[in-house]
Amino acid sequence: MLRAKTQTKNYVDAFAGAVTSFADTDEDALAALPAMLSEDFDADRAELWLWDEASGSCYLTNAAGMEGRHRLDYAPADYGAIGKIAYNKESIENIVLATFGGEAQDFARKTGLTFVSGYPLVVKGEVAGVLAIYSRTEASEELLVWWRIYAQMSSARLQNVLASQEKDRLINQLSVLFEATRLLNSTLDLTELLEMILKIARTEVKADRGSVFLVDHKHNELWSIVASGLDHQEIRIPVGEGVAGRVAKTGEVINVEDAYTLGFFDPRFDQKFNYRTKSLLSLPIRHHSGHIVGVIQLLNSQDGSFSPANIDFLSRLTGHMALALENARQHRDSLEKQRTEKELALARAIQRSLLPESPPIVPGYDIAVLNDPCFEVGGDYFDFLNLGPQSLLLVVADVEGKGVSSALVMSNLQATLRVLVMHLHSLEVLAFSLNEMLYNDTKSGKYLSVFLGLVDTRRNIMHYINAGHVPPVLIRGKSGDIRLLEEGGTVIGLFPTADYKRGSIKLESGDVLACCTDGITEIADEHGHEYGTLRLAERVRRNREKSAQAIVDAVLTDVSGYSTASMNVDDKVLMVMKVTSEESGELEIGSSGDRVIG
Repeated sequence: MLRAKTQTKNYVDAFAGAVTSFADTDEDALAALPAMLSEDFDADRAELWLWDEASGSCYLTNAAGMEGRHRLDYAPADYGAIGKIAYNKESIENIVLATFGGEAQDFARKTGLTFVSGYPLVVKGEVAGVLAIYSRTEASEELLVWWRIYAQMSSARLQNVLASQEKDRLINQLSVLFEATRLLNSTLDLTELLEMILKIARTEVKADRGSVFLVDHKHNELWSIVASGLDHQEIRIPVGEGVAGRVAKTGEVINVEDAYTLGFFDPRFDQKFNYRTKSLLSLPIRHHSGHIVGVIQLLNSQDGSFSPANIDFLSRLTGHMALALENARQHRDSLEKQRTEKELALARAIQRSLLPESPPIVPGYDIAVLNDPCFEVGGDYFDFLNLGPQSLLLVVADVEGKGVSSALVMSNLQATLRVLVMHLHSLEVLAFSLNEMLYNDTKSGKYLSVFLGLVDTRRNIMHYINAGHVPPVLIRGKSGDIRLLEEGGTVIGLFPTADYKRGSIKLESGDVLACCTDGITEIADEHGHEYGTLRLAERVRRNREKSAQAIVDAVLTDVSGYSTASMNVDDKVLMVMKVTSEESGELEIGSSGDRVIG
């Protein structure tokens, strides 16, 4: 966007020099026009052809840029590109030169100039000449806009030769257009730009009031916060309704001396703001792609009605409006993206501060964990809660959905769980209360699955409740047998009340417990087959002799190889706890912040 704006500024500066040159000289400025196009406006070759009424032909008078020689230095009316432009009085843009055949095809072959754009120079309704611009590649829409302006300037210069008074009027209007274009490219603030567009339009066409509307394609509406006399009150109009809505839908220009003669004019705005609309001019603002991006509407001309000259000026200005609006919108979107990214980064830092920095150090146990959110923030949760000198509560949860809303529920879960465990000593009551509180907070709008594993480190027994969660797998160290821990009940927060049943299991040295969220088990390969709990269990079983962290790494490697395409479509948590001895101990909080058994 910066490069585009810099290029636009170069064109604006060049145009300013051209306006000065035209104002200060007579024939010299006209003779130098092809040179200015070649030097400042990326024309590979530019030519000026003047019309001779007596012979009915255009004659080549000036050329600049790449070398090239025509077999004939004149073009009869309706012959070749130049003759057809003069005969039809219509511009051509980005036309393949060879399509005109004959002399044009030969010229293209010799010079390598592939495309031609041409503009009839019309004075008082009659052709006075043709401005021809050749290029090796297609010209951009922005460049074509500037070429059109130069064609108008050339017509103005020829007008001066024929009638200096008319020339002064056109040159002055082009100067206003230049100044307006410079102003439109001076800001990237959308509100300021809209105010500037309205001020330029009202001043030039001498309108009492006006509005600038932008098209909201998502909601199929026009909206505006810039309208004279409304003090930044937002206006929203459905596309197709009222005058502006009709212009946005059809692309037509509406110009009437009395707006009340229009059957689709909505008088409610006049009534609301105690105003009387008489003359009205409404034009579409078109993007270079042809899409309508806005509407400019002006009310009550000081001259009684809006003239064709007013329409002509605004029509030429709307192309620059569209480019400026596009840059401003991109700038606004960029700022909004930066703000959102900054807020998400802060949210992620806060969320990470709510999770354990590292697993607790528990003699007789080896614990490792992987946490990989697919967005800046996520809904997967894990925790290790010290409930006594010989009790450790393992928590792995998965909030339905992803992103910020799930992260908020996760934070609520963390706070609620830490409050409840201070007063409740039964896993069943803990799960029941957690469900009740979360349901009341979210009104079943969000729910979560959770595994609660209460480890008695002295007796090596784990009591657990699986509330609709991916079943953790327990691999027996000696035999390699696999057990899925499914005892519990339904998910948390979906129903106002729910009962839960506790399961218990004796842990032995070498046993490995693996708890994860569905971001691990539901990863799919190219055929849509999910990774699954059994494949997870088998991977853990094969690596059960390794450390907890090595088992986590082995699973992650296997999951990554199973499907690289879907690795980042869901949050992932994997917790592995390995029993390393039959000894018992007491949990303590070490000075480093780790939970340690003394």
